[in-house]
Amino acid sequence: MSKKIVVITGSPRKNGNSFAMTDAFIRSAESKGHKVTRFDAAMMKVGGCRACETCFKTGRACSFDDDFNSMAPAILEADALVFTMPVYWYSIPAQIKGVIDRIFSFVAGGKDISGKEYALIACCEEEDMSVFDGVRIPMERTAALNKWKMVGEVLVPGVLNVGDIEKTDGCRQAAALADKI
Repeated sequence: MSKKIVVITGSPRKNGNSFAMTDAFIRSAESKGHKVTRFDAAMMKVGGCRACETCFKTGRACSFDDDFNSMAPAILEADALVFTMPVYWYSIPAQIKGVIDRIFSFVAGGKDISGKEYALIACCEEEDMSVFDGVRIPMERTAALNKWKMVGEVLVPGVLNVGDIEKTDGCRQAAALADKI
């Protein structure tokens, strides 16, 4: 069964490790017949939520016009959401945090985004797996709040420099994640 998958990336490094895993996931998902729409948040202008609670009152997700409004229809229509990112300073990178905060617009605007499948792909420099807690826990809570079903996560430690991911099985894991959607 073909699904609509939205992939939201959070790295500004186009040739980086999280992008390599993202590309592996997308190739695998598309080979299975899924339609994938990708948004590279770090290359877009997405500000944080301003808590004005005027979501969807202007016909757009947000009253403030930035690139989130181009992402919102795809997110609303998606069967599955996949967030990919490096860990920055033990947390979610700012480039993707604005997108996550703006997901509030669906809640405040009365749009039902429950029932979606959700997956996480992340990497970090350090070997300590607890470093992922700053990404994994907020994403798990976001998924729980929105009633999304976690289908899997790929967490790859020990990668910093471009190409380090090739020394791991991260791309293989990311490709295999497509089997779970």
